[in-house]
Amino acid sequence: MTDPEPATPEPTPPAADPSPAPPPAPDEPNASPVLVAIDSRWLRKALVMVVVAILALEVINYSWGLLAGFLFNLLLAWLIAISFDPIVSYLAHRGMRRGVATGIVAASTLSLIALFIALFGGVLATQIVELVQALPDLVLNIVEWVNRTFNTQIDPVTLLNNLNLTSDQITDLATSLAGGIFGVLAGVVGIVFDFVTILVFSFYFSADSPRIKRFIASWLKPARQVVFIQVWDIAVRKAGGFVISKLALATLSAAFHCGFFYLIDIPWWLPMGIFAGVVSQFIPTIGTYIGVALPALFAVFEEPIDVLWIVIFATVYQQIENYVFTPRISTKTMDINSGVALASVFIGAALFGPIGAIIGIPLAAIVIAVFEAYGQRYDVHPDVERNAD
Repeated sequence: MTDPEPATPEPTPPAADPSPAPPPAPDEPNASPVLVAIDSRWLRKALVMVVVAILALEVINYSWGLLAGFLFNLLLAWLIAISFDPIVSYLAHRGMRRGVATGIVAASTLSLIALFIALFGGVLATQIVELVQALPDLVLNIVEWVNRTFNTQIDPVTLLNNLNLTSDQITDLATSLAGGIFGVLAGVVGIVFDFVTILVFSFYFSADSPRIKRFIASWLKPARQVVFIQVWDIAVRKAGGFVISKLALATLSAAFHCGFFYLIDIPWWLPMGIFAGVVSQFIPTIGTYIGVALPALFAVFEEPIDVLWIVIFATVYQQIENYVFTPRISTKTMDINSGVALASVFIGAALFGPIGAIIGIPLAAIVIAVFEAYGQRYDVHPDVERNAD
């Protein structure tokens, strides 16, 4: 009897891998794309915010186009107000009401302007028109001298056309200047409106300066209110003193230059003297040379000896101004680096034109006054001091 064959054991199934199978690669043909769900409410909210932002930007841009002139007049009014703030504050500290003090300063200033117009307004307007009409002849004389001296072949007619100094354009410009000053043209309404706007808001900013400060400070936290008032007072005191000192020096300079030009019989002595006085004060470093260069150019083709007298007078007056007038007028005002002042003139002119060139330095004075009050400065290290020398 044969023994039975032993039973073959069944193979044990492999243990299941506990880690899940990796997902198929995206580049496999059977891979399913991964979808990201976006909340429809969030999408609608984002689209609405974008549309609102675009509409707000368009409204701001449109409003700025309409109000730019008015806002610039407000800026001029504020600068005028802080310019006369030292005088108004002086009278207010002597017991006079601030509104009355502002009225006295405004009335005195307007009276002086009206007196100047009554005495020299007609002469100034006539000489400005004649000066503008004489510009083509000056250019022709300069071109002729250059061609003769350096043996060049510059065409004066082409140069005048490129400079927009043809006789017809000069006549139109002279007529426009004469009409703009005396209100003959229709634009006088806008000029008067701007003048009244600046005058009214200058009076308001000066008379209600304490109330304006308190109103703005009330929107700030108590800790920041003290800092805000200090910054306001420093900026107004320093920048206002700087502006009024420059106005006083410009008035003196213009008066002395006009008197000297009149004595030596310089053509168009009144606008030339005013130009020299204003430019020498509000364009630093090079303003003095620019102020005397224009009358010297006209004089060199009329009476060459007058150029020598102009240079001598400008040199002597500059020394008198530096050592006599400036120390007495600007003792309590701030000084601005000449490079910063010159840059502020160019930036102001680029943004706002000729008026911007004048207000550029006062605005820079305000910024510098704030930085000097609250900026932190350190002593220069001895090694740096030695290397700087």
